[in-house]
Amino acid sequence: MKPPKAMEQARARDPPNPTQSWEPSATAGILGIVSGEEVIGEAADPDGTRVVLLARVWRDKVLRDHAELDGYLPDVLRAVGAPDHVEPDSVYELRRRFHLRGPGPSRWLLVVVSYEQEPARIISAFGN
Repeated sequence: MKPPKAMEQARARDPPNPTQSWEPSATAGILGIVSGEEVIGEAADPDGTRVVLLARVWRDKVLRDHAELDGYLPDVLRAVGAPDHVEPDSVYELRRRFHLRGPGPSRWLLVVVSYEQEPARIISAFGN
């Protein structure tokens, strides 16, 4: 999907911000490809397991449902790598909830990671 002309002009004027992205491949940078999808973030959970954030999930799930997290991509990754609290998901056995205190637009940042595939993937994030 090609961005509107005004957005192209604004992007040409303003330096890219690696955490704010309506088009992750243009601003956040692509770290790699997993299962044919762009990876824009990666962290190791406290157990050392590789966890990736897909551009599609960031754009079409996290930012669409929780626009207040625009600009907080590094904090989402930090919640996985250095959480203040981790708990199992109450519904899905192969998912965990990572909590980080203080960053973002609320008191807690909650990031849901699915271990149902390799590498593990961030599937949601929101203020809590």
